[in-house]
This record gives sequence, structure tokens and C-alpha cells, in this order.
Amino acid sequence: MQAAADGSDIFCSEWHGMEQAPLSDKQALRKHLLAQRLALPNRLAIAEQLQRVMRMWLLRRRDVTLGAYWPIKGEFDPLPALHRWKEDGELLDEPQRRRIGLPVVNKENGTLAFHAWYPGCPMEEDAYGIPKPKDTEVLTPTLLFVPCVGYGPGGYRLGYGGGFYDRTLAALTPRPYTVGLGFAQGFIDDLLPEAHDMALDAILNENGVVWPVA
Repeated sequence: MQAAADGSDIFCSEWHGMEQAPLSDKQALRKHLLAQRLALPNRLAIAEQLQRVMRMWLLRRRDVTLGAYWPIKGEFDPLPALHRWKEDGELLDEPQRRRIGLPVVNKENGTLAFHAWYPGCPMEEDAYGIPKPKDTEVLTPTLLFVPCVGYGPGGYRLGYGGGFYDRTLAALTPRPYTVGLGFAQGFIDDLLPEAHDMALDAILNENGVVWPVA
């Protein structure tokens, strides 16, 4: 299921043509990509494609505890595919208790803990207005899905600039297998990582596996 970020070169050329915002200005790049993502006329259709890519990709994994995220700002929503994955585990010849965790920010050190989520579980908003599980069990995911504002060669991700995932991955032992999720629109062919950036183990978009490249 290997595929390049088809169509992303169109969006990248639009960015490179923005004289008022050089590529090194990541704040401007984030703003541009977010606006672009929200304006995608076929966002629901490509999200359905990425749901299918996720479900197929998960068939090869043996993890039973996953971490994910609550989608904001036009992000791809991974939760329908993960709920389906959870239900599928109950239908196996040897049923698995599969579990999903959503992030809760540790205000003291700026890392994330993953609390059990399931449809209908009690939720509350965090300091950023993002829903999070309320008073559910803390999980230790072996596989972590993270949202990408943008992404580039080498498995590097452009996030919102808060550093939550980088700090979390640096602190977790063992580190979970970490997979970025985004649309082809977010591919930046010359995205340069900073010293603290940690490469993802894999990246998926609606066309398939973008990283690692076979």
C-alpha cells in the first residue's frame, strides 16, 4: 500500500510562491497549511479514503493499546477507524481487549498522558478547549497516532509548535511506534527538521503509506 503524496506538489508550489512568507517561517507555514486544509472542497471524501488506509494498515499490527487524538482545526478524525479496530478485536477467534487512549496534558512538564476513551465515556474540555476523557484509566500505548499539520521527507512532522509530542516521545520508555496522519495537501518536500524534532516511524495519508519509502 505504498504511495507518494500525489497531488501535494500543487500545494507546495502555492506555498513557494508566497513571497510574504518564506519557508523558514514555520508560523506562517502552519497558518497557510491550516487555512488550506479547512478549505479543501473534498475533505470529507479524502478523510473516508484515509479511514480505509488506516484500517488496512492496522491489520498488520499486533498492538492492543493505541494512543490517538481528538481532531481539531480540520484534522483527520482517526476515531471511527479505531473504534472499528476495537470492535474487530472482539470478533477474533481469540478475542482481544483492544484499548484506545486520548491525550491529557500534564501541566507541570508539558508532556501527554493517554487516558482510556470509548464512545460515550465522560469527557471534559482541557485548557485549550479540546475534549479529553474525564477520570478514566491511564494507558501506555505501544502504537501512537499523531496529527500532522504538515510533513516532509524523512518522517518529519510539522505540528502546532507546542512541542507536546516531542517531549512526550522523549520521555516514554519504551517509545511507542509513532505514526503521523495527514492529507496529501500537507506534504512539504523541503521541510527542514529542527534539532529537537523526532522523526516518525511511519506517515499515512489518503493515498497510502508515505513514510517509510519502500
